[in-house]
Amino acid sequence: MSSLTLYTYFRSSAAYRVRIGLNLKGLDYQAQFIHLVKEGGEQHQFDYRHINPQGLIPALAIDSQADILTQSLAILEYLEEKYPEPPLLPTTAEQRALVRSLALMVCCDIHPLNNLRVHNYLKKTMHINNKDLLAWYQHWIREGLNAIETRLAAHRHHSPYCYGDTPTLADLCLIPQMYNALRFNCDISHYPILRNIYNNCLEIEAFSKAAPENQPDSE
Repeated sequence: MSSLTLYTYFRSSAAYRVRIGLNLKGLDYQAQFIHLVKEGGEQHQFDYRHINPQGLIPALAIDSQADILTQSLAILEYLEEKYPEPPLLPTTAEQRALVRSLALMVCCDIHPLNNLRVHNYLKKTMHINNKDLLAWYQHWIREGLNAIETRLAAHRHHSPYCYGDTPTLADLCLIPQMYNALRFNCDISHYPILRNIYNNCLEIEAFSKAAPENQPDSE
């Protein structure tokens, strides 16, 4: 089995997704902590830029950096192909497309608008105050979760998770986003399906073990 090193930060929702995936697959990994705030952000330092030129978290190094993977969804798809059990995607092409679409609703349409580098630009360059910045965050959370709740209401078929009777790629993306919604005081009372999925997933050790407060670099 390949040795795995995950470059991670406890509050990174993208790294959170990958931590869940590694835990569900039962894979041991070494965590290399990259603090996204301290000293202007360690992700901007030369050593990490050599690993990931984007300066983003996470990155997954395989066999002592023989291969370095970036982008959380690409890493999770790699883990699915390399270690197919337990599966993160359902069996048919249509089902897999649905799960991927739910995952992308988080990773492409919610998270990029609310990540740290966007917030830093809004504050430091656009001079957005903290009140308006919070309103920005909550707006895009509300837009995204409204759409996911509606989509799940039409396609979920009474599943305890986003699709089927076991967690999928969609759950790995949703749970960190729900965590962040709660952290930023977003009203999630209008999302009974999402709240139920969130609570169900937190009952699974792979999810709870990956939570930010349970990471060695948690502050």
